[in-house]
Order: sequence, then C-alpha cells, then structure tokens
Amino acid sequence: MPKYFELADDRRYPGRWHLGSPVDVDGQEVDPWQFFKGKLLELECVPRFLSDIPGHSLDYCWAAFAIPVVHGRVVQLFERLGVQDVQFIPVQVEGHQGPYFILNALRIIRCIDDARSRRAEYWEPKDEQPEKMGEYRVVSGMRIDPSKVGDARIFRTWGWTVALVISEDIKQAMEAEGITGTRFIEV
Repeated sequence: MPKYFELADDRRYPGRWHLGSPVDVDGQEVDPWQFFKGKLLELECVPRFLSDIPGHSLDYCWAAFAIPVVHGRVVQLFERLGVQDVQFIPVQVEGHQGPYFILNALRIIRCIDDARSRRAEYWEPKDEQPEKMGEYRVVSGMRIDPSKVGDARIFRTWGWTVALVISEDIKQAMEAEGITGTRFIEV
C-alpha cells in the first residue's frame, strides 16, 4: 500500500522567518481561504508577504492561515517529478529575493479514515455554524484511506482542507533535494 504524508511546516527550524497574511499592493489582505478550495486561481495582483518575525528564509513554510509558500527550487523539483494537480502562484516576500510562490493544491479528496484517526469530529447543529455542517470540526492524528486516493500525488483532504498531503515519492525527493522548512507526518 502506498504511503502518504501531511506536508507541514517545521516551526522548530532555528532562526527561521515567520510570514504574515498575504496583502495586495495597497496593503489590503488577500482572501487567504481561496488557497484551500482546490481550484485554479487567477488573482488580480501579485500577493505580497511581510515577515511577522524576520529570520532565515525557507524553501517551504506556512504563512498566516497555513498558506504554503515555496521557493522556486520546490517548483523546479515538482516539474522534474511531473507532479500534476498543483498551481504555483507568484508572490513577493518583502526583504527576500525569490522567486517565491503559493503552492495551491488543485485536488480535494474525501479520504480521511475517521476510525483510524486519533480524533475526528464533525460540525453539528449545536455548534451554530450551518455553513460548516457535515465538515470536520476537529481532526488530530489524521489517518487517510489510501484506497480512496487513486493516482493523486498531492491533494487536500475533504472537510479538513488545512491538511496538504503528498505521496512518498515527493517526500523522498524533497528530502534528497534538501528542501528546508519541511516536516512530514505519515497519514
């Protein structure tokens, strides 16, 4: 059975930067939630990220709201691997030479295995969030059912789209390439 990993940000990386919310040329926040919908995007601007905490740049990191920001090295690696179902949106990171991009995964797959996950709870009527009914409210110790993934190599999980999942071959290639800022959690 193939293995999959949540691609997370290594927040323990020493002396690292922490990026804030994306903003437009006027300093107005760019909607962060559009990057979690699994859709191809055409933005009206090149988003800009300011450093909430200055430090060493990383090849992979989460900006505010867990938006994945990657260096051009990651884009080149994904191109060499022939990774599909991903869009790289050019961005500027204030005070750092790029190129940098938002990694926008274009697939959402319903594959979380509730029974094998440590905790999986859904929004209920008592939560008074009708727009979220039936979606996950909490997922921890997430496990997926690989039989539901098909040929996907990068995707977000349905109902818990903050999780960005990659196949084992992508994980191994990122490690071999020395991509900084990554943390891989087997799911």
